[in-house]
Amino acid sequence: MPQSRTASLLAIYPHITNRDRLLLQLLDDHQVLTTDQIHRMLFHARRTCQIRLGELAALGLLDRFRFARDGGGSHPWHWTLGHHGHRFQAAAHQRPEPTLRTSRQTAHRLSANPHLTHLLTANEFFVRLTAHARQHPETRLDRWWSESLTTKQFRTITADGHGLWSNADTTVGFFLEADTGTEPLRSRVVTKLDRYARLTRRGGPRYPVLFWLGSEHREEHLHQLLRGAHDDVPVATATHTSEPAEAVWLPAGTTGRVRLIELPSDHGQPVADNPNYHDDGDFVC
Repeated sequence: MPQSRTASLLAIYPHITNRDRLLLQLLDDHQVLTTDQIHRMLFHARRTCQIRLGELAALGLLDRFRFARDGGGSHPWHWTLGHHGHRFQAAAHQRPEPTLRTSRQTAHRLSANPHLTHLLTANEFFVRLTAHARQHPETRLDRWWSESLTTKQFRTITADGHGLWSNADTTVGFFLEADTGTEPLRSRVVTKLDRYARLTRRGGPRYPVLFWLGSEHREEHLHQLLRGAHDDVPVATATHTSEPAEAVWLPAGTTGRVRLIELPSDHGQPVADNPNYHDDGDFVC
C-alpha cells in the first residue's frame, strides 16, 4: 500500500506548475483562501483561476467548501489543501505522511471553525497587499506570517499576523490586529499593548500595531480608548473598506492619515530571541 500511494503522488507531479506550488504553500501556511482572494494574488483572468482550481481539486491537491446565504444563494468557495496537497507539502517540508483521515478531519474542522470569518479577514489584509504589489512593482510583501507562526516566533504576543512591507529601499514591519466587531475593544486593547511593550523591552522589534476595523464607529471608539495608553507602542488604525498600502492609516494621537510605508518601524536589537536576526547579527528578510 505505501508504494501505491507514493506512486499516485509522483504521478501528479508533472501536472504541478510553479504557481500551483505557491498556492499550495499559501494554503499550507494560511489554511484557507476564497476563489476571489486566489484570483487577485495569482491569476489575471477569473475564469482561468476557476478552471485551474477545479483541476487541482480533481487531482486531490485542493479541497473546497462553501455555505448557503441566509437570503438565498451561496457564499464563495473556500479553498484548502486536499489530501494530496497535504501529502505534497509534507514531502516538501520533510513532515510525516498524513493519513486520508487526518486530511479530511483538517478540512472538516476548518469548515466548522467559529473563527473562520476572522481568519479570512486577516488573510484578506495580506491578500490586498499582495495584489497591490502585483500592480506596483516598486512595492513588495517580503513577509507574511500567520497568527500561529507569529506567536511561535515572537512568543509574548498573539497578533493575527505579521508582515514586512517594502517600497523601494524602505521596509516597514507591522503586527496585524484584525477586528470583526465580535469582541469588546476596552477589555482587550490595553492587554494587547502591554504584550507588545514587553516585546520591545526585551530587545524585540518596535513595529506599529495595525488595528484593521470593521467600521468608522469602532475606529473612533478605539482612538478614544488609546488616549494615554502605551505611548511607547506605535498604533495605527484603518477600516476594512480601505486598501492597506495606501494613505489610510491614522496613527494614535494624530489627525492625518499616512501610507503603510510611512509608519514608524524599528526591527529591534540583534538579540538571541529576536527572529529578525541570524545568529551572526544579519537581518532576516
